Amino acid sequence: MKYNILKALLLTSAMALSSTAMAQDLPLKAMDGDADRDYWLFEQVNKEGSLEALQAATGADAVKLSVSQEKPIEIALIYPSADTSDFWARAYLALTKRLDQLGITYKTTEFASRQIEHSLQSTYATQVAQDKDLYDYVIFGPSELATQADNIDKLAAEDDFDTFVWAFHTPLKYLKNQPDMWLDFSSAYGAIKICDYMVGRLGKDVTYAMNRGIPGITDNQRSGDFKDCVAEKGNWNVVYEHYGEYQREGGFAGTNLILQAYPEATVIHNANTAMSMGSVEAQVAAGKEKDIFSTGWGGTGLELDAIRRGELDATPMRMGDDVGAATAEAIKADMEGRNDEMPLVFLGRITVAHDQMSAEEIDNLEKEAFRFSGVGALDR
Repeated sequence: MKYNILKALLLTSAMALSSTAMAQDLPLKAMDGDADRDYWLFEQVNKEGSLEALQAATGADAVKLSVSQEKPIEIALIYPSADTSDFWARAYLALTKRLDQLGITYKTTEFASRQIEHSLQSTYATQVAQDKDLYDYVIFGPSELATQADNIDKLAAEDDFDTFVWAFHTPLKYLKNQPDMWLDFSSAYGAIKICDYMVGRLGKDVTYAMNRGIPGITDNQRSGDFKDCVAEKGNWNVVYEHYGEYQREGGFAGTNLILQAYPEATVIHNANTAMSMGSVEAQVAAGKEKDIFSTGWGGTGLELDAIRRGELDATPMRMGDDVGAATAEAIKADMEGRNDEMPLVFLGRITVAHDQMSAEEIDNLEKEAFRFSGVGALDR
């Protein structure tokens, strides 16, 4: 880092832990199922209170950088921003606008690719590592985690810059060098949020059904963790689980089957926006939208509009700009010599949007989620 001199003035050498040392010291605590995972859970690698503190700072008004800055910091971004998803563009906008608010001057160099261009990302990672003296910070959005693990390790090993990984929150156990931070939204965290809300609102002993996605880690968390949570906290009973493959048609077909074969189900839990829209469509066609409590996932504009129309009841809503804004806050902390306060894994805030909110409350929630990148479709 080009701020090593500043850090030396602000920190004692005992406080400066290398990425390699951090990798060797993990986990901070053991948890059930460790032997079955090749990654650590966020609870195992974050110092107590560090995640919550960064979430709070990310959601609060900006506090200006407290140290002097002689020249702009240099940031390299290696990510699949040429793909359809606007996640990367929104994260970039949130990063840069938060840096502006913090009074940090910067220059960015983008290395764009598509999600499927794994080898191109690898080339970019090698190039940035070779030109390490040019950069203060590197942001890496892996095209796929396991495929890019060696490149994460390679970038994290460099002392000339700090490395942040976007869109993943699962520190791989086998990395020799952990990056400075992983930043993402957790489906498991969202599952607990919507579980707590629904058990609190609907009570115990509820009979329900699910439109699940595709078997794998995301659905295991969004659907499986929800299922386990409502069983434990509310003694809920699931009568049917339909795999709708995250498609609108899957949600439509699954809901039609549920309505016909499992009329005792009063709740339908959907694992993504597309399936929730298909589910709502099927309920409206059958005139059942007022009889079924339905969930979405993510708090997208489509879901919020369905809540406004009274067709969808609740959704775990991501504060979408948190990843970029938190990265800016982490950069500020590094420049001020406060790395020891940062979590290894940052999870963007998730709150529950629901039909008992006023139109103004939903509008304000949407504005907060996209407070930097803007409500509505991006002009790309």
